[in-house]
Parts: sequence; structure tokens; C-alpha cells
Amino acid sequence: MTESKDNELTRGEIDRIIMMAWEDRTSFDAIRTQFGLTPGDVIKLMRSEMTANSFKMWRKRTHGRSTKHEAKFAETDAGDEPRRFRAKSQRG
Repeated sequence: MTESKDNELTRGEIDRIIMMAWEDRTSFDAIRTQFGLTPGDVIKLMRSEMTANSFKMWRKRTHGRSTKHEAKFAETDAGDEPRRFRAKSQRG
């Protein structure tokens, strides 16, 4: 992650990126669209913001997970409809 991009992120944005990265159904592409960070940038941010054990646990969970990568998920998705996840508590 470049220093200028790192300095541009507010604490709230960093917290939101971490939350999105922890969510199984939020892809790295969604994070890139919203914040302009590559998967490598997200990994660097997570490494710098988390404890070593938490980072290792997160990487173990996300490594190779098809839902974290839109292209991989699209290959396994049965329908042509865009993928969208809604929590049971979410309206609409």
C-alpha cells in the first residue's frame, strides 16, 4: 500500500475495510470498488492493524476462498444473476 493512500484513509474507513475483509461474502473486488485498494493492499492493512494471531487466522480463512474473489465465485455460481447477500435483519 502506498504511503499516500494509507494517509488518506480515515480511522472510520480503516475500520470499515477491516469489517468488510472479515466478512466471508464481501469480495476483495467490492473493497477495491469502494476504497481503491488491491487485495495486496488489504492484506498489508490487515497485517498492520491486527495482532499477529488474528492476522494468521484471517489469512487462513480467506486464502483460496472463492467468495473473496468475484471471478472465482462467478465460475462456481449456478445462475446468471448478480450475487447479493442480505442478512436476515436487513430490510428490503
